[in-house]
Amino acid sequence: MPVMRDIFALMEKYGHEQVVFCRHEGTGLKAIIGIHDTTMGPALGGCRMIPYESTDEALEDVLRLSRGMTFKCGVADVDFGGGKMVIIGDPVSDKSPEMFRAIGRFVGGLGGRFFTGTDMGTMPEDFVHAKRESNHFVGLPKEHGGSGDTSIPTALGVLQGMRATAKFLWGTESLEGRVVSIQGVGKVGGRLLDLLMEEGARAVIADINEERVHQLKEKYGDRVELSTVTDIHRVEVDIFSPCARGGVVNDTSIDELRCQAIVGSANNQLQEDRHGDELHERGILYAPDYLVNAGGLIQVADELEGYNEERVLAKTRAIYEMLLQIYERSRQENIGTHRAADRLVLERLEKVADIRRIMLGWNGR
Repeated sequence: MPVMRDIFALMEKYGHEQVVFCRHEGTGLKAIIGIHDTTMGPALGGCRMIPYESTDEALEDVLRLSRGMTFKCGVADVDFGGGKMVIIGDPVSDKSPEMFRAIGRFVGGLGGRFFTGTDMGTMPEDFVHAKRESNHFVGLPKEHGGSGDTSIPTALGVLQGMRATAKFLWGTESLEGRVVSIQGVGKVGGRLLDLLMEEGARAVIADINEERVHQLKEKYGDRVELSTVTDIHRVEVDIFSPCARGGVVNDTSIDELRCQAIVGSANNQLQEDRHGDELHERGILYAPDYLVNAGGLIQVADELEGYNEERVLAKTRAIYEMLLQIYERSRQENIGTHRAADRLVLERLEKVADIRRIMLGWNGR
Protein backbone atom coordinates (compact mmCIF):
# COMPACT_ATOMS: atom_id res chain seq x y z
CA MET A 1 0.00 0.00 0.00
CA PRO A 2 1.46 3.42 -0.95
CA VAL A 3 2.37 5.73 1.94
CA MET A 4 0.26 8.89 2.02
CA ARG A 5 2.27 12.10 2.30
CA ASP A 6 1.63 14.30 5.32
CA ILE A 7 -0.08 17.25 3.66
CA PHE A 8 0.02 19.40 6.78
CA ALA A 9 3.78 18.83 7.03
CA LEU A 10 4.15 19.96 3.41
CA MET A 11 2.00 23.02 4.10
CA GLU A 12 4.21 23.84 7.06
CA LYS A 13 7.35 23.35 4.96
CA TYR A 14 6.21 25.87 2.33
CA GLY A 15 4.18 28.11 4.66
CA HIS A 16 0.71 27.57 3.16
CA GLU A 17 -2.62 28.71 4.53
CA GLN A 18 -4.90 26.42 2.55
CA VAL A 19 -4.86 23.55 0.06
CA VAL A 20 -8.06 22.53 -1.73
CA PHE A 21 -8.57 19.29 -3.68
CA CYS A 22 -11.25 19.44 -6.38
CA ARG A 23 -12.85 16.46 -8.12
CA HIS A 24 -15.78 16.26 -10.53
CA GLU A 25 -16.60 12.83 -11.89
CA GLY A 26 -18.72 13.99 -14.81
CA THR A 27 -15.93 16.00 -16.44
CA GLY A 28 -12.97 14.01 -15.16
CA LEU A 29 -11.67 17.04 -13.28
CA LYS A 30 -8.91 16.42 -10.75
CA ALA A 31 -7.35 19.62 -9.53
CA ILE A 32 -5.53 21.15 -6.57
CA ILE A 33 -5.61 24.78 -5.44
CA GLY A 34 -2.81 26.10 -3.25
CA ILE A 35 -3.31 29.34 -1.32
CA HIS A 36 0.03 30.32 0.16
CA ASP A 37 -0.24 33.73 1.83
CA THR A 38 -2.97 36.37 1.82
CA THR A 39 -1.20 39.08 3.85
CA MET A 40 -1.15 41.44 0.87
CA GLY A 41 -4.63 40.50 -0.39
CA PRO A 42 -6.55 37.68 -2.13
CA ALA A 43 -4.41 34.93 -3.65
CA LEU A 44 -3.66 35.34 -7.36
CA GLY A 45 -2.00 32.85 -9.68
CA GLY A 46 -2.48 30.89 -12.88
CA CYS A 47 -4.13 27.55 -13.54
CA ARG A 48 -1.97 25.03 -15.40
CA MET A 49 -2.93 21.68 -16.89
CA ILE A 50 -0.30 18.94 -17.10
CA PRO A 51 -0.54 15.12 -17.28
CA TYR A 52 1.24 14.72 -13.94
CA GLU A 53 2.46 11.20 -13.28
CA SER A 54 1.05 11.25 -9.75
CA THR A 55 -0.99 13.28 -7.29
CA ASP A 56 2.19 13.78 -5.27
CA GLU A 57 3.90 15.41 -8.25
CA ALA A 58 0.92 17.72 -8.80
CA LEU A 59 0.78 18.61 -5.11
CA GLU A 60 4.48 19.44 -4.98
CA ASP A 61 4.13 21.60 -8.07
CA VAL A 62 1.14 23.59 -6.81
CA LEU A 63 2.83 24.19 -3.45
CA ARG A 64 6.06 25.45 -5.00
CA LEU A 65 4.27 27.54 -7.60
CA SER A 66 1.82 29.18 -5.19
CA ARG A 67 4.65 30.05 -2.80
CA GLY A 68 6.49 31.61 -5.72
CA MET A 69 3.42 33.71 -6.48
CA THR A 70 3.51 35.25 -3.00
CA PHE A 71 7.04 36.42 -3.66
CA LYS A 72 6.16 37.53 -7.18
CA CYS A 73 3.26 39.64 -5.90
CA GLY A 74 5.45 41.06 -3.16
CA VAL A 75 8.32 42.05 -5.41
CA ALA A 76 5.96 43.44 -8.07
CA ASP A 77 4.25 45.52 -5.35
CA VAL A 78 0.67 44.47 -6.12
CA ASP A 79 -1.91 44.00 -3.37
CA PHE A 80 -2.41 40.27 -3.85
CA GLY A 81 -1.08 37.12 -2.25
CA GLY A 82 0.19 33.89 -3.74
CA GLY A 83 -1.97 31.13 -5.14
CA LYS A 84 -1.96 28.54 -7.92
CA MET A 85 -4.18 25.85 -9.39
CA VAL A 86 -3.07 22.69 -11.19
CA ILE A 87 -5.25 20.31 -13.20
CA ILE A 88 -4.11 16.71 -13.59
CA GLY A 89 -4.72 15.85 -17.24
CA ASP A 90 -3.67 16.14 -20.85
CA PRO A 91 -4.63 19.59 -22.17
CA VAL A 92 -4.96 18.17 -25.67
CA SER A 93 -7.29 15.25 -24.99
CA ASP A 94 -8.85 15.81 -21.54
CA LYS A 95 -9.94 19.43 -21.66
CA SER A 96 -13.60 20.40 -22.16
CA PRO A 97 -15.83 23.47 -21.69
CA GLU A 98 -17.75 21.61 -18.99
CA MET A 99 -14.53 20.92 -17.06
CA PHE A 100 -13.83 24.63 -16.90
CA ARG A 101 -17.38 25.37 -15.83
CA ALA A 102 -16.79 22.95 -12.95
CA ILE A 103 -13.58 24.86 -12.17
CA GLY A 104 -15.67 28.03 -12.13
CA ARG A 105 -17.85 26.50 -9.41
CA PHE A 106 -14.93 25.34 -7.27
CA VAL A 107 -13.02 28.64 -7.51
CA GLY A 108 -16.19 30.63 -6.93
CA GLY A 109 -16.84 28.58 -3.82
CA LEU A 110 -13.74 30.09 -2.24
CA GLY A 111 -15.57 33.39 -1.97
CA GLY A 112 -12.91 35.64 -3.48
CA ARG A 113 -9.90 34.19 -1.67
CA PHE A 114 -8.41 33.08 -5.00
CA PHE A 115 -8.32 34.48 -8.54
CA THR A 116 -6.85 32.54 -11.47
CA GLY A 117 -6.34 32.49 -15.23
CA THR A 118 -4.23 31.02 -17.97
CA ASP A 119 -0.95 29.18 -17.44
CA MET A 120 0.87 26.25 -19.03
CA GLY A 121 -1.62 23.98 -20.79
CA THR A 122 -4.56 26.40 -20.52
CA MET A 123 -5.74 29.22 -22.78
CA PRO A 124 -7.67 32.46 -22.14
CA GLU A 125 -10.65 30.98 -23.99
CA ASP A 126 -10.89 28.16 -21.42
CA PHE A 127 -11.74 30.62 -18.70
CA VAL A 128 -14.56 32.16 -20.70
CA HIS A 129 -16.41 28.95 -19.78
CA ALA A 130 -15.25 29.14 -16.16
CA LYS A 131 -16.43 32.72 -15.80
CA ARG A 132 -19.98 31.66 -16.63
CA GLU A 133 -20.07 30.15 -13.13
CA SER A 134 -18.18 32.79 -11.07
CA ASN A 135 -16.29 36.05 -11.48
CA HIS A 136 -12.91 35.05 -10.11
CA PHE A 137 -10.98 34.76 -13.38
CA VAL A 138 -8.51 37.06 -15.10
CA GLY A 139 -6.62 37.25 -18.38
CA LEU A 140 -9.67 36.57 -20.54
CA PRO A 141 -9.70 37.64 -24.20
CA LYS A 142 -10.43 41.33 -24.70
CA GLU A 143 -13.72 40.55 -26.43
CA HIS A 144 -14.87 38.91 -23.19
CA GLY A 145 -13.89 41.84 -20.97
CA GLY A 146 -10.36 40.71 -20.12
CA SER A 147 -7.00 42.39 -20.64
CA GLY A 148 -5.84 39.99 -23.33
CA ASP A 149 -2.55 38.22 -23.93
CA THR A 150 -0.33 38.22 -20.81
CA SER A 151 2.68 36.95 -22.75
CA ILE A 152 3.26 40.49 -24.05
CA PRO A 153 4.17 42.12 -20.68
CA THR A 154 5.81 38.90 -19.50
CA ALA A 155 8.25 38.92 -22.41
CA LEU A 156 8.86 42.64 -21.91
CA GLY A 157 9.68 42.04 -18.25
CA VAL A 158 12.24 39.37 -19.16
CA LEU A 159 13.80 41.74 -21.69
CA GLN A 160 14.01 44.43 -19.01
CA GLY A 161 15.70 41.87 -16.77
CA MET A 162 18.26 41.17 -19.49
CA ARG A 163 18.92 44.89 -19.97
CA ALA A 164 19.49 45.34 -16.24
CA THR A 165 21.75 42.29 -16.19
CA ALA A 166 23.79 43.66 -19.09
CA LYS A 167 24.10 47.00 -17.27
CA PHE A 168 25.30 45.30 -14.09
CA LEU A 169 27.75 42.94 -15.80
CA TRP A 170 29.03 44.92 -18.76
CA GLY A 171 28.28 48.55 -17.96
CA THR A 172 25.70 49.06 -20.72
CA GLU A 173 22.11 47.93 -21.06
CA SER A 174 22.54 47.30 -24.78
CA LEU A 175 22.05 43.71 -25.89
CA GLU A 176 23.39 44.29 -29.38
CA GLY A 177 25.75 41.48 -30.35
CA ARG A 178 25.03 39.50 -27.17
CA VAL A 179 24.19 35.81 -27.52
CA VAL A 180 21.12 34.55 -25.65
CA SER A 181 19.96 30.94 -25.48
CA ILE A 182 16.20 30.45 -25.04
CA GLN A 183 14.90 27.14 -23.74
CA GLY A 184 11.27 27.11 -24.87
CA VAL A 185 9.99 29.44 -27.61
CA GLY A 186 6.26 29.22 -26.96
CA LYS A 187 4.01 32.12 -26.01
CA VAL A 188 6.59 34.00 -23.94
CA GLY A 189 9.85 32.63 -25.33
CA GLY A 190 8.74 33.32 -28.90
CA ARG A 191 7.86 36.93 -28.10
CA LEU A 192 11.14 37.31 -26.22
CA LEU A 193 13.02 36.14 -29.30
CA ASP A 194 11.27 38.79 -31.40
CA LEU A 195 12.27 41.49 -28.90
CA LEU A 196 15.88 40.28 -28.81
CA MET A 197 16.07 40.38 -32.59
CA GLU A 198 14.89 44.00 -32.45
CA GLU A 199 17.67 44.68 -29.93
CA GLY A 200 20.31 43.35 -32.30
CA ALA A 201 21.11 40.25 -30.27
CA ARG A 202 21.80 36.74 -31.54
CA ALA A 203 20.04 33.66 -30.21
CA VAL A 204 20.22 29.91 -29.76
CA ILE A 205 16.78 28.34 -29.38
CA ALA A 206 15.26 25.00 -28.43
CA ASP A 207 11.73 23.72 -27.99
CA ILE A 208 9.95 20.37 -27.89
CA ASN A 209 7.98 21.64 -30.91
CA GLU A 210 10.54 21.10 -33.68
CA GLU A 211 8.30 22.67 -36.30
CA ARG A 212 8.19 25.85 -34.25
CA VAL A 213 11.99 26.22 -33.97
CA HIS A 214 12.47 25.61 -37.69
CA GLN A 215 9.90 28.29 -38.49
CA LEU A 216 11.78 30.77 -36.30
CA LYS A 217 15.09 29.75 -37.85
CA GLU A 218 13.66 30.41 -41.29
CA LYS A 219 12.32 33.77 -40.11
CA TYR A 220 15.59 35.06 -38.64
CA GLY A 221 18.22 33.15 -40.61
CA ASP A 222 21.84 33.25 -39.45
CA ARG A 223 21.01 35.28 -36.34
CA VAL A 224 19.35 32.20 -34.81
CA GLU A 225 20.96 28.81 -34.19
CA LEU A 226 19.18 25.64 -33.10
CA SER A 227 19.85 23.33 -30.16
CA THR A 228 17.82 20.77 -28.20
CA VAL A 229 15.87 21.20 -24.97
CA THR A 230 18.24 18.85 -23.15
CA ASP A 231 21.47 20.39 -24.47
CA ILE A 232 20.79 24.11 -24.71
CA HIS A 233 22.00 24.91 -21.19
CA ARG A 234 25.43 23.57 -22.22
CA VAL A 235 25.83 26.07 -25.07
CA GLU A 236 28.34 28.87 -24.45
CA VAL A 237 26.34 32.13 -24.40
CA ASP A 238 26.16 35.44 -22.57
CA ILE A 239 22.69 34.81 -21.12
CA PHE A 240 20.77 31.56 -20.68
CA SER A 241 16.99 32.09 -20.68
CA PRO A 242 14.79 29.22 -19.40
CA CYS A 243 11.26 29.86 -20.69
CA ALA A 244 9.61 26.45 -20.23
CA ARG A 245 9.28 24.26 -17.12
CA GLY A 246 11.14 24.88 -13.88
CA GLY A 247 13.92 23.05 -12.06
CA VAL A 248 16.43 23.60 -14.87
CA VAL A 249 19.19 24.61 -12.44
CA ASN A 250 19.86 21.41 -10.55
CA ASP A 251 22.65 19.11 -9.36
CA THR A 252 23.29 17.84 -12.89
CA SER A 253 22.92 20.98 -14.98
CA ILE A 254 24.78 23.42 -12.73
CA ASP A 255 28.15 21.92 -13.64
CA GLU A 256 27.29 22.13 -17.34
CA LEU A 257 26.27 25.80 -17.52
CA ARG A 258 28.40 27.93 -19.83
CA CYS A 259 26.75 31.30 -19.41
CA GLN A 260 27.47 34.49 -17.49
CA ALA A 261 23.87 35.04 -16.42
CA ILE A 262 20.46 33.35 -16.23
CA VAL A 263 17.39 35.46 -17.04
CA GLY A 264 14.20 33.67 -18.05
CA SER A 265 10.44 33.45 -17.68
CA ALA A 266 10.13 29.88 -16.32
CA ASN A 267 8.85 29.55 -12.75
CA ASN A 268 11.00 27.91 -10.07
CA GLN A 269 14.15 27.70 -12.19
CA LEU A 270 16.18 26.70 -9.13
CA GLN A 271 15.39 23.14 -8.15
CA GLU A 272 16.39 24.06 -4.60
CA ASP A 273 17.52 27.31 -2.95
CA ARG A 274 21.03 25.93 -2.51
CA HIS A 275 21.44 25.95 -6.28
CA GLY A 276 21.06 29.73 -6.17
CA ASP A 277 23.83 29.84 -3.59
CA GLU A 278 26.02 27.76 -5.90
CA LEU A 279 25.37 30.09 -8.82
CA HIS A 280 26.46 33.00 -6.62
CA GLU A 281 29.65 31.20 -5.64
CA ARG A 282 30.41 30.37 -9.27
CA GLY A 283 29.90 33.97 -10.38
CA ILE A 284 26.85 33.25 -12.56
CA LEU A 285 24.38 36.11 -12.14
CA TYR A 286 20.83 34.83 -11.59
CA ALA A 287 17.82 37.09 -12.13
CA PRO A 288 15.16 35.83 -9.67
CA ASP A 289 12.49 34.35 -11.93
CA TYR A 290 9.53 35.61 -9.93
CA LEU A 291 10.65 39.18 -10.58
CA VAL A 292 11.57 39.11 -14.26
CA ASN A 293 8.50 37.06 -15.25
CA ALA A 294 6.11 39.30 -13.28
CA GLY A 295 4.76 41.21 -16.29
CA GLY A 296 1.81 38.88 -16.77
CA LEU A 297 0.95 39.09 -13.08
CA ILE A 298 1.12 42.88 -13.22
CA GLN A 299 -1.37 42.85 -16.09
CA VAL A 300 -3.97 40.59 -14.50
CA ALA A 301 -3.65 42.32 -11.12
CA ASP A 302 -4.30 45.62 -12.87
CA GLU A 303 -7.29 44.05 -14.61
CA LEU A 304 -8.93 43.41 -11.24
CA GLU A 305 -8.48 47.07 -10.31
CA GLY A 306 -9.55 48.52 -13.69
CA TYR A 307 -7.21 47.74 -16.56
CA ASN A 308 -4.93 50.46 -17.94
CA GLU A 309 -2.40 49.30 -20.55
CA GLU A 310 0.04 52.19 -20.12
CA ARG A 311 0.10 51.68 -16.35
CA VAL A 312 0.86 47.98 -16.85
CA LEU A 313 3.70 48.64 -19.27
CA ALA A 314 5.19 51.33 -17.02
CA LYS A 315 5.15 49.00 -14.02
CA THR A 316 6.64 46.20 -16.10
CA ARG A 317 9.47 48.42 -17.30
CA ALA A 318 10.24 49.16 -13.63
CA ILE A 319 11.48 45.55 -13.31
CA TYR A 320 14.76 46.99 -14.62
CA GLU A 321 15.34 49.20 -11.57
CA MET A 322 14.10 46.62 -9.10
CA LEU A 323 16.48 43.99 -10.44
CA LEU A 324 19.43 46.37 -10.23
CA GLN A 325 18.54 46.97 -6.56
CA ILE A 326 18.53 43.22 -5.92
CA TYR A 327 21.85 42.75 -7.71
CA GLU A 328 23.40 45.51 -5.63
CA ARG A 329 22.04 44.09 -2.38
CA SER A 330 23.39 40.68 -3.35
CA ARG A 331 26.82 42.19 -3.91
CA GLN A 332 26.82 44.26 -0.71
CA GLU A 333 25.61 41.43 1.53
CA ASN A 334 27.50 38.70 -0.39
CA ILE A 335 24.41 36.53 -0.74
CA GLY A 336 22.69 34.92 -3.70
CA THR A 337 20.38 37.14 -5.69
CA HIS A 338 17.45 34.83 -4.87
CA ARG A 339 18.04 35.41 -1.16
CA ALA A 340 18.36 39.16 -1.66
CA ALA A 341 15.00 39.18 -3.45
CA ASP A 342 13.36 36.98 -0.78
CA ARG A 343 14.53 39.31 1.98
CA LEU A 344 13.08 42.32 0.18
CA VAL A 345 9.69 40.60 -0.17
CA LEU A 346 9.60 39.37 3.45
CA GLU A 347 10.37 42.88 4.66
CA ARG A 348 7.44 44.21 2.60
CA LEU A 349 5.09 41.54 3.95
CA GLU A 350 6.04 42.42 7.53
CA LYS A 351 5.41 46.13 6.91
CA VAL A 352 2.02 45.51 5.27
CA ALA A 353 0.96 43.09 8.02
CA ASP A 354 1.84 45.75 10.60
CA ILE A 355 -0.13 48.45 8.74
CA ARG A 356 -3.18 46.19 8.44
CA ARG A 357 -3.35 45.81 12.19
CA ILE A 358 -5.05 49.22 12.04
CA MET A 359 -8.81 48.66 11.98
CA LEU A 360 -10.65 50.47 9.19
CA GLY A 361 -13.91 50.64 11.10
CA TRP A 362 -16.86 48.65 12.41
CA ASN A 363 -19.01 47.23 9.62
CA GLY A 364 -21.90 46.20 11.79
CA ARG A 365 -21.10 42.47 11.89
